[in-house]
Amino acid sequence: MIATEMIADKLLQKPVWQAHELGQPIPDSTHAVSVALPRWQDVVGYEEKKPEVVERLSTGYPRFVVHPLVAELGRYIGQGQASLPFPSARAAELAAGFVRRAGDPSARVVSRDGVSGVVTSDKGAAALRSFWQHTGLIVSSRQAETLLSYRSAGSDVEGALASLRQQLAALYDCAEDDVFLAPTGMAAIFSALRAIMERTPGTPTAQLGFPYVDTLKLQQKLGHGGILLHHLGSIEQELGALLDRERIAGCFCEIPGNPLLGCADLRVVSPLLRERHVPLIVDDVVATPVNVDLTPHADLIATSLTKFIVGTGDAMGGALICNPKSSLYPQLKPIVRAQHEELLWPQDAAVLAQQARTFPERMRRHNETGRLIAERLRQHRAIERVWYPKWEFAQAYEAVRRPEGGWGALITFLPRNAETNSPAIYDRLPFCKGPSLGTVFTLACPFTLLAHYTELDWAESCGVSRYLIRISVGLEDPEELWQRLDRALQ
Repeated sequence: MIATEMIADKLLQKPVWQAHELGQPIPDSTHAVSVALPRWQDVVGYEEKKPEVVERLSTGYPRFVVHPLVAELGRYIGQGQASLPFPSARAAELAAGFVRRAGDPSARVVSRDGVSGVVTSDKGAAALRSFWQHTGLIVSSRQAETLLSYRSAGSDVEGALASLRQQLAALYDCAEDDVFLAPTGMAAIFSALRAIMERTPGTPTAQLGFPYVDTLKLQQKLGHGGILLHHLGSIEQELGALLDRERIAGCFCEIPGNPLLGCADLRVVSPLLRERHVPLIVDDVVATPVNVDLTPHADLIATSLTKFIVGTGDAMGGALICNPKSSLYPQLKPIVRAQHEELLWPQDAAVLAQQARTFPERMRRHNETGRLIAERLRQHRAIERVWYPKWEFAQAYEAVRRPEGGWGALITFLPRNAETNSPAIYDRLPFCKGPSLGTVFTLACPFTLLAHYTELDWAESCGVSRYLIRISVGLEDPEELWQRLDRALQ
């Protein structure tokens, strides 16, 4: 764990940002969850699967790019056929069922040496990858490494998981058995979706505010339809009309949203839903529990441990919190508990538990530098607009912000003359550049290109420009960090 911190800390002074560094893992670890995409054209090439980009990628975000060790495990299971491993036989059965419904009746679960996977034809390969990406029920690189070497998960399997669960319970002011660990943040959201689908079968769900891409895709592809209400300014009227018009199984939202960093006003949303006994599931990954308290409003809270809580960018994990203050707690918790499998790999849990100990103090530093950079960007002559929770639907954020909480470290901005200037500024940014957020080192990406490349016109119809640049502000010296950014903007 100490070596992990040292690898990540090196990037504070020596970021991976130049053209020749395309495809390098960020950080320089076997288990890195980000990959260097230093230029705007690299991001476009990655999305368009251009060989000159794709062939240089040593890794990628694990739900989108199958890790080399995981791919090797898949080949062992598939024996020449399209296949992916899964963290349990139950998860593999869910995946196989999805692939069969998508059009490949031959998809089947195969187990070899205790490892379960799904084998399909070329016809079902895209659906299999879609399930892997959207649900987050993935095998981590640490798990694959252990299984390929025929080692065990370690002697203190329960210790790491228990330590992590205990720390999360303290952050969310709940009992340890209210915390359900998952292999990724998306897997935690999928757990919430499965629970509300069991409670209200055959019924669609709603998404409040422009969503992180897979949260909506999950509802649309593995639920019974996801209804998007993206106008935060009229959310009370739109949600009220929806609830009057049809029955819904639950509402999902992010506090704040990604990438526009606005919030649905839970002071008006929650009463509307509770009047009709409709669960509210809130994703707090951008704000984190250090900054916001969602327990007066949310029924379930989903979070990704891959981001700020670990900070080093080299471990995956998620958690679903059953809020004991919710009136629906007696209904929802038994369903979540009955469906739950402990799929977070213990070696990942050990890294997450170790890093969680320093998370609250790190987050306070992230907050301070994030606010400084956001305020200066807002005044910069090269910038058209800045999105940051302090200003985007500020009253809604303030309603859930803790007394000592901040506004986080995620900032989205649009340069003036963005069509010309965004690519040039991005190329010049002397920060690590690639997917993910929440790392101790600053990490930038052209978010809309990465998340919505096949639906850019739709994203822009929702107010999300294709030329946005998103920065996850790290723990570098604030003044030195600003100077780097300012030079890129000149």
